[in-house]
This record gives sequence, C-alpha cells and structure tokens, in this order.
Amino acid sequence: QVQLVESGGGLVQPGGSLRLSCAASGSILSINVMGWYRQAPGKQRELVAHITRGDSTNYTDSVKGRFTISRDNAKNTVYLQMNSLKPEDTAVYYCNCNARTVIRPVPKDYWGQGTQVTVSS
Repeated sequence: QVQLVESGGGLVQPGGSLRLSCAASGSILSINVMGWYRQAPGKQRELVAHITRGDSTNYTDSVKGRFTISRDNAKNTVYLQMNSLKPEDTAVYYCNCNARTVIRPVPKDYWGQGTQVTVSS
C-alpha cells in the first residue's frame, strides 16, 4: 500500500499563490508518474498536471504558465506551485501516483485524501 499525504491548501485572494505538497510513503519499490487532479463542485475530476520520474511534465491548458509541478524522487514527494490564482481554480486538489510496492509489484494508481483550494476575495 501507498499512503499519500497532501498539504498546502487554503484560502487565497485572486492573483495570489499557493504551494501544494504530497508525500508518498509505504513499501514503495518505485513511483513512475506523480500528479495533481482537481474537482470543483458539480464537475468531474480533471487532470491538472503530472510529472514522470524523468521530469517530463504535462499540464492542462487552463494552468499552463501559472502552475509548475516538480518532484523530489529521494523523498517520494510531488509539489504544485500555483501562481496567479483565479476563482475558477477553486476545487479540491488530489494527489495521485502510479507506484509499484513490495506487496503489489504491478503498477497501481493511488490517491490522496484531497486538499481544498479556495480562491476568493
């Protein structure tokens, strides 16, 4: 099993910044892709950004140029730096990783519990 613990959410004014962190723990053999998804009220969960072990990144169009995803492989941690935040970025943000573990060597997706990000004046 892999446990993902997110932190860094909160309330911020439009134009402000937040940095989300997500640390993975457990009997991890390797983590390939780590990423962030978000779900706004009444909407489906959507990919925000993801990053491979080799630091290849992908962003949804609405956050390009404002958000930056990064990771620390030694700490099994992924970050999301969010700048120039807009009210439409308000959502619960979920951390995700695709990992192999001692108990389950076949890659499997794991999810964090979510952290609320609210952009409002």
